Amino acid sequence: MKPLALAAIAPELAAWLDENAEAIDAGQDLAAQIVPQLGRADLFRVGVPAQDGGLDGTTVDAIEAIASVANHSLTAAFVFWGQRTFIEYLLQSPNEGLRSRWLPALLHGEFAGATGLSNAMKYLSNIESLQMSATRLEDADIPTRWTLNGSLPWITNLRREGFLAAAAFDHSDGAPPSIFAIPHNATGVVRSDDLDLIALRSSNTAALRVEDTVLDASWQITPDAPAFLVRVRPAFLGLQCGMSIGLARRALDAVSDSGAAARAAVDDETAQLTHELNGLSKRLFDGVQQGTFLHSPALLFEVRIGLASVVDAALRLEVQASGGRGYLRGQSGAARRVREAAFVPIVTPSIVQLKNQLAQHRKTNAA
Repeated sequence: MKPLALAAIAPELAAWLDENAEAIDAGQDLAAQIVPQLGRADLFRVGVPAQDGGLDGTTVDAIEAIASVANHSLTAAFVFWGQRTFIEYLLQSPNEGLRSRWLPALLHGEFAGATGLSNAMKYLSNIESLQMSATRLEDADIPTRWTLNGSLPWITNLRREGFLAAAAFDHSDGAPPSIFAIPHNATGVVRSDDLDLIALRSSNTAALRVEDTVLDASWQITPDAPAFLVRVRPAFLGLQCGMSIGLARRALDAVSDSGAAARAAVDDETAQLTHELNGLSKRLFDGVQQGTFLHSPALLFEVRIGLASVVDAALRLEVQASGGRGYLRGQSGAARRVREAAFVPIVTPSIVQLKNQLAQHRKTNAA
């Protein structure tokens, strides 16, 4: 049984990704090109309502699009996830002005959107406190403004050419935490050098710090972060799962394309993993489509954990099936995919964090 079919991406983009997958994983020379390449292929518009400038469809279509990119390059899929998730924030934001100002450039890959809400998602699950703070400025003569301070150690898609980064802030006056879109050129916004990652090095991943940055309500994605995070979490994690689905499919395809003797040796394992991958993908798509994960996030956590296990097992099978050829530079993408797969368990929320959440959930239910 073959994995579920991949959504089609433009042949030109597929060729560019295949040609440059090693370079964008191991280096940073092409980092500036990924967002424009994906934008020209209209991938950021997948699953976005036509009235907002998109191609219609659903979040499931966007997950499949990310999976299709991950089939060629996990680095590009990681960037895609960051951009498309930020777009999702604007789609679900009550701030119509912010959406109308920035959505067109984001949808066409002319500007970068970075989801800095990993800290906030962990805050939602009581894993850690918010690392950013907002203090309201009192001045009756001007619109409401806040002074923002804090830092986030890891955000993807902070393109040096320009970005908006979403971040959640605790309010000193006791108001609910809120989420702001932080423009790269605002006073006090500091982007670090790229983090020295072992892979995915063209993902424009860096730390972000804000020091006495003043923004008004026109930059506020939502004034109520907890309620907003609950609404966007299925898309946040669902889109993220697209990376695992695409990488696992590619590894299993590589096993199928190996020599007859190698295929026969791992045939039963390949069939079992393919069955698991298809089943987990269907659970993900059904849950996102039907809204199940809104009220039962534990079910989504289980899918994410399951997909990470399938990725790990699929890559081990690919290494076995490719043999010595996979250990030679330029002979296959097996070595790159192994490096990419090492990232799947640690992308926030990590598998360890999700397992802890599930353990607490079961303990609460048992009580």
